[in-house]
Amino acid sequence: MTVQPAQQLVLRQPDDWHVHLRDGAMLQAVAMATARQFGRAIVMPNLSPPITTVAAARAYATRIHEALPDGSGFQPLLTAYLTDTIDPREIARGHAEGVWVACKLYPAHATTNSAAGVGSIEAITPVLETLERIGMPLLIHGEVVDPEIDIFDREAVFIERHLEPLLGRHPGLRVVLEHITTADAADFVRSGPANLAATITPHHLHINRNAMFRGGLRPDFYCLPVAKRELHRLALRAAATSGDPRFFLGTDSAPHARAAKEAECGCAGIFNAPYAIESYAAVFEAENALHRLEGFASEHGPRFYGLPLNDGRITLLRQPQEVPSRLHLNDAAGQAVDLVPFHAGETLPWRLL
Repeated sequence: MTVQPAQQLVLRQPDDWHVHLRDGAMLQAVAMATARQFGRAIVMPNLSPPITTVAAARAYATRIHEALPDGSGFQPLLTAYLTDTIDPREIARGHAEGVWVACKLYPAHATTNSAAGVGSIEAITPVLETLERIGMPLLIHGEVVDPEIDIFDREAVFIERHLEPLLGRHPGLRVVLEHITTADAADFVRSGPANLAATITPHHLHINRNAMFRGGLRPDFYCLPVAKRELHRLALRAAATSGDPRFFLGTDSAPHARAAKEAECGCAGIFNAPYAIESYAAVFEAENALHRLEGFASEHGPRFYGLPLNDGRITLLRQPQEVPSRLHLNDAAGQAVDLVPFHAGETLPWRLL
């Protein structure tokens, strides 16, 4: 007897535990791509200027809601951008007032709009002690910025030099290692304490570093951390589809206008939000793990953050979907923002109803 594959997949509404919604016209153009499929999203604070005060976070939350249609149930979860001089009392106040869900640690100059980030982890010890005391998660862009370290080794070196000692100094701190890209990171999280978790993007599950150079230089596959060797991609697919609750969905969707991607010094970031859940579904199906997609997308993240699971449901149809080569998304003034989505020109096997 031949068992036919299911023609639809009903999931508890998922959440995105790492997304860049940007600001201004870009925010207005891209916010709905995330809100159409996710109930909540951890929104990154690396704006210009970055979100370092409770007042700035409140104002940003208002702009996000204004970028969405009336009646949208989407809930942005705001984060504080850590600097060497940020006041721990401001962080504690923002968390107590429900403004901030977590803090984001960018090593200074590690990625887009990170120049004001943390120069020394030891310098923010009072902040880390506060986070540990109040149970507020620390979200880490885990790369060293030492120019002597090969860019493909920066995640593994960060874990050895900084993350492992940090967890030793602050054993009660809840930590999410964001957008992991290596087998080293997957193994470290898998063997670590229960208060350590990791997010995994769709693009790091689909591409390895060859994608950036296939047929020429491909800026739309350039992101930070960069995609690594094939052995690392396979390790990430194994981690994501394993059912281990320490791994959960975080797209790291990071849109840039064409002029910023195709520039003398092109920006890092992949815009995967429009077809994110379909992209993850394709991976889980290829790994014979569709039955674990709901845990990865909808359950592991909320449980780590201590939040309730979403009540709503989404439905994916087994229906081929051709991803356009370009998206022309309108801002509030009706002006088009020209973006290239992840999977541009490809056909995905699932379609969000």
